[in-house]
Amino acid sequence: MSTELARRQMVEQQIRTWEVSDVEVLEAFLSVPREAFVPKGFIHVAYADTEIPLPHRQCMLRPNIVGRVLQALDIDAGDDVLEIGTGTGYLTACLASVASSVTSIDLYDDFVTAAEKRLAEFDIDNVTLHCMDAMIELPPGEFDAIAVTGAVEEVGQRFTQALKPGGRLFIVVGTSPVMHAMLISRTNDGEEAAEILFETDIPPLVSAAKPPVFSF
Repeated sequence: MSTELARRQMVEQQIRTWEVSDVEVLEAFLSVPREAFVPKGFIHVAYADTEIPLPHRQCMLRPNIVGRVLQALDIDAGDDVLEIGTGTGYLTACLASVASSVTSIDLYDDFVTAAEKRLAEFDIDNVTLHCMDAMIELPPGEFDAIAVTGAVEEVGQRFTQALKPGGRLFIVVGTSPVMHAMLISRTNDGEEAAEILFETDIPPLVSAAKPPVFSF
C-alpha cells in the first residue's frame, strides 16, 4: 500500500471516526508524512491505530488522539502555540501547519535534535525548539494554545498562567489507568473553564510523575 493511501485511510478510518471533522485538522494530517517521523523499524505501523514506542519509555500518541488535540485547541492561522513534549516532532509539524508559530520543548535533547532535523527536511520554519523541563520553567511569553503530550496528576496553574486571554490548554489529567483528556480555556477576564473531552491512558509527563510510595 502506498503511503499516500495509508495516510488517507488513517484519516477516514481512525481520525474521522473519533469525531474529528475540522477540515483544517484533516488537511494537516494529509499534508504531514507520519512515516517520516516514526523511529526506524516502525515505518510499517506508521499509520496504525497504536502507540509507537520511543526511547526514554516515551511513545508517539495514537493518530486519533493527535486529531482530538488539534481539533480541541481550535487553532487559528495567527495563533502562537506551545507544545510540551516534542517527541519525534510529528504533532509539532501538524501544529505548525495550522498555526502562526509553534514553540516546542522536550526534556530530552536527543528528541529535540532529531525533531529539528526532521522539521528542516520539510522546510517547516515556524517552529522553535528548546530542551527544557516544563515542570521547572516554560518559554517566556503567553500563548494562544498549549498542548501537553504527557499526563499530569493535577493541572495546577503552571500551564494555565501561560495562556493568553481566550487561550486554550489541552492536557490529560489523572493516573493510569484512569485519565481524562481536558480542554481548559482562559476567558478574556482571566477566569478558567474546564471541559472533559474523553477518557484515555497515556504516559505521564516525566518530571511530573511522582515516585512510588512503599510501605514496610
